[in-house]
Amino acid sequence: MHHSDYPLSEVPLQARKGLLSTSAVLLGFTFFTATMWAGGSLGQAFPIGQLLWIIVAGNLLLGIYAATLAYIACQSGLNAVLMGRFCFGEKGSKLSDIFLGFTQIGWYAWGTATIALVLVRTTGMPEWLEIPLMVLFGFGFCVTAMIGYRGMDWLSRFAVPAMMLFILVSLFTGLVDVRGFAGLSQQTPTESMSVAAAITVIIGTFISGGTQATNWSRFARTPKVAVIATLAAFFIGNGLMVLTGALGTMIYQQADIVDVLIAQGFLSLAVLMLFLNIWTTQDNTIYNFAVAGCNLLRTEKRRMVTVSGAAIGTMLAVGGMYNLLIPFLVLLGTFIPPMGGVIMADFWLRHRGRYPALASAQLPDFNRRGLAAYAIGAGAAYFSPLLPPLVGVAVAAGSYAVLLRLKHATLGDSFPSTAKQ
Repeated sequence: MHHSDYPLSEVPLQARKGLLSTSAVLLGFTFFTATMWAGGSLGQAFPIGQLLWIIVAGNLLLGIYAATLAYIACQSGLNAVLMGRFCFGEKGSKLSDIFLGFTQIGWYAWGTATIALVLVRTTGMPEWLEIPLMVLFGFGFCVTAMIGYRGMDWLSRFAVPAMMLFILVSLFTGLVDVRGFAGLSQQTPTESMSVAAAITVIIGTFISGGTQATNWSRFARTPKVAVIATLAAFFIGNGLMVLTGALGTMIYQQADIVDVLIAQGFLSLAVLMLFLNIWTTQDNTIYNFAVAGCNLLRTEKRRMVTVSGAAIGTMLAVGGMYNLLIPFLVLLGTFIPPMGGVIMADFWLRHRGRYPALASAQLPDFNRRGLAAYAIGAGAAYFSPLLPPLVGVAVAAGSYAVLLRLKHATLGDSFPSTAKQ
């Protein structure tokens, strides 16, 4: 724990990582139970042929979004909240800190509650242990995040291959039980959902994570490594989670791989999968919160912010955050993506593909163009009947491009901040 992981500065070249390390951490992040639940809703609504291309399309769009931000992160060495200083201003960037930090602490609460409840149900433990287990896991899962990138890398190098093996075993067993693709083709949908809504669900489940995956893609040795690792995580890894949830629902009426493994008779694998699946996302999630919190408070004390976030997430878990997943997903899919749109437009259009050094940059307190573009994009996403996440990104980026061309004083930036961090 001797280094801080550069919460308020660019990652230096000597601290950059290769493809294996970057991919392992990002894949560990995207292997997440909630994504399988989203896939389960799709498995009830579409025949297998249509389902497959919807999963490919949705995760490809998600992967392109995340990979574009990953390129910028690697090129600049900055994560999303630090990029926010350029497009929203020194004080205006606190908006992204609050939004991104809030969503991550919500996911941390959800994951903490999930593992406690599922473990009690799976093993037959007494129900009174649920809250003590939430406290245990709430603080236990933040240990690798406190260590930093190195701790999450170590965990992911073990956990990702193990989870991949468990998933492949489960999928093979499921295909045998259902008599292969022919058996899946005979499954009839029991629910209705539009294609646009299905793609929105796929993107919405992890687009907040795609925005904050810059916390690790900025550690990539080259932009090529960042893009490949991010596509592997958000197109292939997240796509596999959606597919696993969909097939589990179609074959066993269970979306969660843990429940599917239990139904298949693999109890030991199910318990191990539960721990690895939740832990590799929980430490990434609380790390995201800590990075946003450090930028909000302008502090280098990342580990202290990490523990504080774990305490808040644990309290939310004990208080019933577990029951608020669906409205939380809607919130993520609507208000987070426009931030990424503004970041992209600011990097390519205003800064021509290269940020100045953050420590010496003369940044305004509030970048009114960036804040206005975000508000327009978020509004468009909120009221859009079709693919709100993509609409939010496109409208926010387009609005920022238009506002950059306007010279009216009321749309200009405020005076530069005198305080530098």
